Amino acid sequence: MTIERAQKMSRNQAIALVQRLLNGDTANEAEDSDILEALERGLGCPHISDYIFWDYDPAFSAEKVVDRAMAYKPIAL
Repeated sequence: MTIERAQKMSRNQAIALVQRLLNGDTANEAEDSDILEALERGLGCPHISDYIFWDYDPAFSAEKVVDRAMAYKPIAL
């Protein structure tokens, strides 16, 4: 299964959404899920939630999360 970037998202749009998640600027978990789904579709990276919630990086920022997600390339089988 390949992930297609059906709805491309700009870097700035993605950074704004990731920053909302990091700041807790969402109304509820459903909105969190909607944002994560939009990021996965828009960036084509299935690991975006791991980068936001599970990776430890002392210099952690929304920009670094988005740059890492944008660098993701699926493995060709």
